[in-house]
Amino acid sequence: MSRFSPAQARITSLALAWLAAAPVGAPLRAGTPPSAAAPTTQRHGAPAWPTAPLSLQNVLELGLQQSPALLKGKQDIEESLGVVVQLKSAARPQVTASGTVNSLDSGRIEAAPFGGPGGIKFQSDKNWNTAIQVSQPLYAGGRIAASLRSARWTREAALASYQALVEETLLNLRIAYEDVLLAAEQIKTQEASVHLLEQELADVHRRFEAGTVPRFNVLRAEVELGSAKPRLFRARNAHRIAKNNLATQLGWNTPNDGVEDIPLQLTGKLEAQSADPSLSQAIGRALAHRPELTALRAQESIRGEELTQAKAGRLPVVSAFGGWGWQSRTFTDDFSAHVDGWNVGARVDWSIWDSGLTQGKIDASKARRQKAHLEIDDTARKIELEVRTAHSNFHEAREVLESQARVIEQAEEALRLANARAEAGSGTQLDVLSAQTALTETRSTYSQALRDHAVAWARLERAMGEATMLRTDAGAAAKP
Repeated sequence: MSRFSPAQARITSLALAWLAAAPVGAPLRAGTPPSAAAPTTQRHGAPAWPTAPLSLQNVLELGLQQSPALLKGKQDIEESLGVVVQLKSAARPQVTASGTVNSLDSGRIEAAPFGGPGGIKFQSDKNWNTAIQVSQPLYAGGRIAASLRSARWTREAALASYQALVEETLLNLRIAYEDVLLAAEQIKTQEASVHLLEQELADVHRRFEAGTVPRFNVLRAEVELGSAKPRLFRARNAHRIAKNNLATQLGWNTPNDGVEDIPLQLTGKLEAQSADPSLSQAIGRALAHRPELTALRAQESIRGEELTQAKAGRLPVVSAFGGWGWQSRTFTDDFSAHVDGWNVGARVDWSIWDSGLTQGKIDASKARRQKAHLEIDDTARKIELEVRTAHSNFHEAREVLESQARVIEQAEEALRLANARAEAGSGTQLDVLSAQTALTETRSTYSQALRDHAVAWARLERAMGEATMLRTDAGAAAKP
């Protein structure tokens, strides 16, 4: 049966420790700027709003502390641990206390026809009894041992499921972070484009006033500038939306100050990833590390223990008990008078014939175990497909990025030559505007390619079961 890898165990224990112990908005680990998590005005108990720019490391660590998805996942862990306690209780002693108080109509008490008027009554019309008893199961046909093993597998399945949630949450945060960086870069690109077109328009105006170009050139420059401004507005809007999306995933309530552009700043920049695992390595890592497979294998073991428990229904259950009891005296009307003493014993329960109930449970348990086995095979195939798809997308993103890096240099040179030809009178305004448009599109495409490359790598890491990769303060990749 597959266990957690050391890396998975570290990230799970770290995440659980953070979620359980760290107060919302508490300072991060050493090396994180304290101001990044400094308390600000909060509402409805939400995490503190950041007062300093955030790096990707800050965002991932804050996500582990305060992501709503992980906070809800922690409650699933608590629920599973409650199930573990229930399963373990099958092997532990049970202590029970009981008591009754009874009052009878004196007419229901029969009296012996001697001993004076009315006879002798051998029972009081008021009585009570109470007892404390300890019972311990001794043998249950394998049910007790199976419950203990089920408790262990239940805990492992819960931790593996939480690990998968951690990886998915960190992936979403990385994508949201890259989206904000892309939107910010697109704003720079569109602002540069507008600035170039404004310069072109000013230059055309000067030439028109000097009588060297017709009015058509001025109108054409104005149209190009007017067409570029909506792209800038859309870029700014995309940046606002991307920041809101990241803030929501981190569990922050946006400030209610009426400002659309929330005060969230990042320190990162779009950059390419140098790692490039082979497809066979990626598939091997995924099958070894994916927590979904660990959870399903644990579930299969749980189904096996359920089958053992179902078969135990055909065998006897033996338990021992002992206790102490108190009861009112029978031959007195003094309600406070009592007798007490101990009792010990053993009990055997054996269902000889249950009309097929046990066999039905066995058949159902076998079917559930077989289904769990099939689910493991099916999930392994889907994970392999996910890895192949992510690996292929990563190579596509890298190829696009490499091609666009060369195109930017060419577009910048083309614009320089177009301007030079226009200054010399051998070029046209259309050449300059076309070169400016091509440069803007190339820069925009390159920024998109950087973002797609980073996201493709993040998805590949997630597919390999390594999405918990964080960055140390020195910038080197490391697992917590």
